[in-house]
Amino acid sequence: MTTLGGAEFAPETTYLNTSTAGLLPRSSVEAVRDLAAKSATGSYDGSDGYESVESARASFARIAGVDPSRVALGGSVAAHVALVAASLPAGAEVLFPEGEFSSVITPFTIRGDLKLRYVPLDALAQSVRPGTALVAFSVVQSVDGRLADTASILAAASAHGARTLADLSQAAGWLPLDAGAFDYTVTGGFKFLLSPRGVSFLTVTEEAQGLLPPLYAGWVAAESPWDSTYGPVERLASTARRLDAPPSFLAYHAAARSLALLEATGIETIHAHAVGLASLFREGAAGLGFSPVEAGAGGASAVVAVRGLGERQLSLREAGVVVAARGGNLRVAFHLYNASADVRRVLEALAPR
Repeated sequence: MTTLGGAEFAPETTYLNTSTAGLLPRSSVEAVRDLAAKSATGSYDGSDGYESVESARASFARIAGVDPSRVALGGSVAAHVALVAASLPAGAEVLFPEGEFSSVITPFTIRGDLKLRYVPLDALAQSVRPGTALVAFSVVQSVDGRLADTASILAAASAHGARTLADLSQAAGWLPLDAGAFDYTVTGGFKFLLSPRGVSFLTVTEEAQGLLPPLYAGWVAAESPWDSTYGPVERLASTARRLDAPPSFLAYHAAARSLALLEATGIETIHAHAVGLASLFREGAAGLGFSPVEAGAGGASAVVAVRGLGERQLSLREAGVVVAARGGNLRVAFHLYNASADVRRVLEALAPR
């Protein structure tokens, strides 16, 4: 099984750590280098980067399966979650899976006036109850790659009138998505979306959009930005752009190229490729006597954790194999730039001597 990335990638290691940070395509690096050079020579006036910003918004919208008008941009998942947390009334109940990533939880905990409840991931759907205001969870768990049973969670939330907030950071870029099924989704761009840090996306259903406070509103959040550069903004954008945080041009300049590459390759194609490699690794690790974490109720995952092997991370790096250690597990992640040779390499490095 060959890679899908072609000449866009040239890793110097066996790179299996996309769940921490994805590799930047060469075209994205070149785009940043070009914009930085123009900024140094005065041939760039600091405002002609919006075309790339809007290109990134449109690309992500297609990848996530929503209209661009439902996508807000920012710089981090925590900042987007904070908007949702700020929208809840005092005393509202928020339901999380145990061990959820901290950026999904902490904006709610620091308020101090919400009722927070934690249950095992596989019990999330049946734990939604009357009075639950919001269910917040990652579609793919960061710690071990398990997939949430999104269909059951959505059905339970609908039955009890609860809203849903899904973190797609470990899913967008390899897992086919329908972000519009959730009230809100948040996505960090620096993992499977192959973008720099400083790129993130928030999707909001049309019905839920008015519930979020536009805390970051500046002139770029105006309905007519170039007519709103001085004095208070008189009219905010009628779309989710009203929730934008001012974008980092260099980061979004790269993101536009990275997202275009993912679109051109095809998320369904990437999904089949990455999941196939993950399955090979899972089978090989089990054959060596190790214990991979099951993928969960949501189906096959491109992210695989092996119980109790987190301590092998450093020795693997010394052998040229880059992985992560999370929660005591060894975590590997496969993407379009990986191939079956990478699976063989990590299994050889893990094999007892």
